[in-house]
Amino acid sequence: MFVQTTKSKRGRKTYFTYLVRASFRTPKGPRSRTIANITGLPPDLRETIAAALRGQGAVPLDQLQLHAALDYGGFAVLLAAWERFGLDRLWEGIASARQRGLLKAMTLARLIFPCAKLALAQRARGSLLAQACGLAPTESFDENDLYAAMDQLTGRWVRIEKLLFTEAFPQGVRLLLYDLSSVFFEGKGPRHISQFGHSRDHRSDRPQVLLAVLTNPEGIPLHMELLRGNRADNKTLQSLVKTVRRRFGVVQVTFVFDGGMSSHFNLEAMTEQKLQYVTRLSSSSLQAVLRELPEERQLELGDRKQILEVIHEGKRYVIAGGEWRQERDRQRRAARLLKGELELKRMAAVPRKKPNAQKLTSQVGRALQRLKAHKYFTYEVDSSGHLQWARKKEVIEGEEQVDGWYLLQTNLAIEQCSGQQTVAHYKGLLTVEEAFCELKSYLEVRPVFHWKPQRVRNHVRLCFLAYWISARLGQEWRLKKETGEAPRLLRELQTIRIGFLKVGPQQLKPLMTQIPKDLNKLLAELGLLKLFATPPQWAVL
Repeated sequence: MFVQTTKSKRGRKTYFTYLVRASFRTPKGPRSRTIANITGLPPDLRETIAAALRGQGAVPLDQLQLHAALDYGGFAVLLAAWERFGLDRLWEGIASARQRGLLKAMTLARLIFPCAKLALAQRARGSLLAQACGLAPTESFDENDLYAAMDQLTGRWVRIEKLLFTEAFPQGVRLLLYDLSSVFFEGKGPRHISQFGHSRDHRSDRPQVLLAVLTNPEGIPLHMELLRGNRADNKTLQSLVKTVRRRFGVVQVTFVFDGGMSSHFNLEAMTEQKLQYVTRLSSSSLQAVLRELPEERQLELGDRKQILEVIHEGKRYVIAGGEWRQERDRQRRAARLLKGELELKRMAAVPRKKPNAQKLTSQVGRALQRLKAHKYFTYEVDSSGHLQWARKKEVIEGEEQVDGWYLLQTNLAIEQCSGQQTVAHYKGLLTVEEAFCELKSYLEVRPVFHWKPQRVRNHVRLCFLAYWISARLGQEWRLKKETGEAPRLLRELQTIRIGFLKVGPQQLKPLMTQIPKDLNKLLAELGLLKLFATPPQWAVL
């Protein structure tokens, strides 16, 4: 039997008739007859009868329950990328399948909901993290078990980094960008590596470690190193170069790094090792080079859009700038002058019963150093404690002449790299800054709570691996005209969930929630819709 729907028109009106009919065979062929007319029944009851005749069971609504609705979308994309990049090879040699799954879970969680190890169990609740990593749905993510899994990275990281390099750079690399940042500790941190130093996070009240990151121009990380928090920037470069050459077999490559690493000793050592470099020098070096320029070439400095190339004492320099940088330098100097004068006036107005000229001079110097205005003022304190000061006009005028300009040095020949290309290489350091931004904001590498040096290193290594995946996805998506940050898009996709329905004790087939129109368009552009056709087998509870 079946429900037959017929349509008829009478004038401008359309009428529908719903008949229950039964089919049977005769010598002249199949025939059917009407059993009942159910047109007068409510629509939902008619649909129930039709479903029952099609062999579909009817379930009372009060027995239907939503057992779970778990976040799925971001993990679906990450798991597909994990398999595509062959990252299961990273854990070879770790005997415990659960520890391999926990390492994978800590890595993927960094991209979806970065948190402390203690909070992972809570943050994973309501998501398919455990199933995506081959763990039981009831996985506890016990803190001690997570630490034990992290410890498995010790002694294996060199091999892991080599595998990542081979996967990301099958043709090798020719240009590498290098920069430093700092990560502070809550508490004292582990001995030896946790030190007070120059904080890029403006947290001089906290001990820290340094992160040294090496990427290619597209932002794919090649190497990350953890250094003592008080290590000088210019003491980091040569050891990193040796590590990279030994570990990855890199021979012909150009390093790009900022002024903090460009000591004379480092540059000479790189030239001796036949390595190319592009680096920025200090403003004092810029002024020294400009003083040696002929007058007609100094006149070219009026055009901030022009690039000047200079060969001085056998070294190649590129002078570049811009109007935006010129205005920024002016505003920065004006702000420092204003703050410096306000501080000098305040200190001069303080009444003192027993003035100490030497002590007051020291206080003034420290205050101006803190405001970065010390070079702009001369000051003196007489025996009566009276403070006098004046602006250094020659210093200010000298800076005004070079506002907006900066100096690059390279040992690349002009035939190998033009002035424009040299400037482009240096501007590529913004890519490393974006890497630090993602590590510190999206992946929350800071603050660090671990107390053991190897735990700190392994924590940073997991963050590095998560950023590696993010950078690779970002590279693929940029080719498809998507410029959004990978972690942000992955977290948006987590709004796509898989629901698990039950009828009494019986669990029904899992269903996926409807994909919003904007996300559906995004998935189509990125070629990811096939991941959301049906719930995967690994997602079944």
